[in-house]
Amino acid sequence: MSVTNEVITSGSYIKHHLQYLTYGQFPDGHWGLAHAASEAKEMGFWAFHLDTLSVSFVLGALFLIFFYRVGKKMTSDTPSGAQNFIESVIDFINENVRGSFNGQNPMVAPLALTTFIWIVLMNTMDLVPVDWLPYVAQQIGVWFGADPHHVFFKVVPTTDPNATLGMSIGIFILIIYYSIKEKGVGGFAAELTFHPFGKMMLPFNLFLEGVNLIAKPVSLALRLFGNMYAGEMIFILIALLPFWVQWSLSLPWAIFHILIVLLQAFIFMTLVIVYMDMAHQKKH
Repeated sequence: MSVTNEVITSGSYIKHHLQYLTYGQFPDGHWGLAHAASEAKEMGFWAFHLDTLSVSFVLGALFLIFFYRVGKKMTSDTPSGAQNFIESVIDFINENVRGSFNGQNPMVAPLALTTFIWIVLMNTMDLVPVDWLPYVAQQIGVWFGADPHHVFFKVVPTTDPNATLGMSIGIFILIIYYSIKEKGVGGFAAELTFHPFGKMMLPFNLFLEGVNLIAKPVSLALRLFGNMYAGEMIFILIALLPFWVQWSLSLPWAIFHILIVLLQAFIFMTLVIVYMDMAHQKKH
């Protein structure tokens, strides 16, 4: 049941698996790794979740390297299985962009491809048995002289709201940028203040449009985080059960969870395309 050699309670097991590998500044001024949730809280906003950052960066790098290497070897004569796979993914992305985006922006399709593949990879980490990578992290920590009980490692970046909010804020910045670029500062301001009820209702219009604008990144982040966090919790709870029950439940849940992994990435990508299309549209 435990990632260590000791038997621990169910509550402490769950807390351990939900704690991030947090690096930040302690109240006394020195920097280091948090040994408990209370210490991570003391570090405040500017603490770094090293597990989220490392896993997401490694997966992003693998995605870029794989696509780049296959792209360099592409041929029309005898395409490899990897080339056929990548071409099918790109065709799928292009089809969704053509169906939902009516503007002229060559950046939208690569953006949709990047968000879809990256999120699929990060979500897929939820299918790794919950104790494997935390155990590896603990052994590495022991090698460096750390107490294994104080070594944490969350393997699914999309169960960290900082990761999902970070991606969503990046999309939000692009929405604002292209809204101003396509409509001008005056056009974008008019869209926020004169719609939907005209000039006489300016404060009410600004409130409605402002809420609608802010809701875009919030909905992107919380939808992805909430679904993946719930899936992670179920895997952790299954891991608390007797060994033979674990396998009888984890396999069916993992198979079903593959659908969630792909669906959440697809929804995020689709909303990115739709929001970018809205940024390029002018209201009349």
